Amino acid sequence: MLCFAPATSASGDARLLETIEVETQPKPNAAIIWLHGLGADGHDFEPVVPDIVLPSERAWRFVFPNAPVRPVTLNNGMRMRAWYDIKTLERGAAEDLAGFRDSAAQIGALIAREAGRGIPAHRVVLAGFSQGGAVSLYMLGRHPEALAGIMALSCYLPAAGSLAAEKVAANQKTPVFMAHGQFDPVIAVSAGQQSRDALKAQGYSVDWREYPMAHSVCPEEISDIRKFLFKVLP
Repeated sequence: MLCFAPATSASGDARLLETIEVETQPKPNAAIIWLHGLGADGHDFEPVVPDIVLPSERAWRFVFPNAPVRPVTLNNGMRMRAWYDIKTLERGAAEDLAGFRDSAAQIGALIAREAGRGIPAHRVVLAGFSQGGAVSLYMLGRHPEALAGIMALSCYLPAAGSLAAEKVAANQKTPVFMAHGQFDPVIAVSAGQQSRDALKAQGYSVDWREYPMAHSVCPEEISDIRKFLFKVLP
C-alpha cells in the first residue's frame, strides 16, 4: 500500500515534515525512517522497498521524509532540499550544527508520531544516505530513546569532536550499519572509515561494508541492507 500526503501532527505542528509512506502490510509493527541526500526528496529510495522486503514477509512501514528547502552555501546559495547547510567540502570546515539540531528535532517528531501510531522507538530504524546518513549518525549519540538500528549510507559522522561529551546512553548498544562506495567522489571512503573508527572508539557496534561503486547504492548493498533490517527488526 502506497500513500502520499503532507504529514501533520495531532497538535497541528507545521514543523512535522511531509512524508512518502510505503506499508508492506496493514497495521505495520515496525518502521524504517529513511532520509534522502542533498537535493533529492522522499521518493529517492521508495523504489528499493520491494527489493528489501516482500509484503508476505514483514509488516513494515517505510517513511521517507522530505527535507526542508533551504539555501546551500556550497551550491552558490541555491535553494534545495537539504537537512543542513554545507559551506565547503574541505575537511575540518565549520559544520552547520544548528542545522543538525533542527533536523534532529524534526526527525524526532516523526519517531514520536510512530509511537502515537503504535510503533515504539525500539521498533524504529533510522536510515539515511549522504546528508541523511550524517543526520542519522548525529542522532545515534543524541536521541533520548533506544532505536532498533541506525543505517548510514555513503556518509560521515558529524560533530565528532563533541560526541563524547554530548552522547546519551540510550543508543550506546544500538546496532549500526555503515556502507560506502570505494570510489565515492563526493564523500571519500576514508571519511566513512574515519567515522567508523570514531564510533567504535566511543563503544558503538558498527557493521562496516564497502562496495566497488561511487556515491550511490548497488544490488549487493541492498541485499546487505535487507539482512541488517531482518536482523534488527525480527
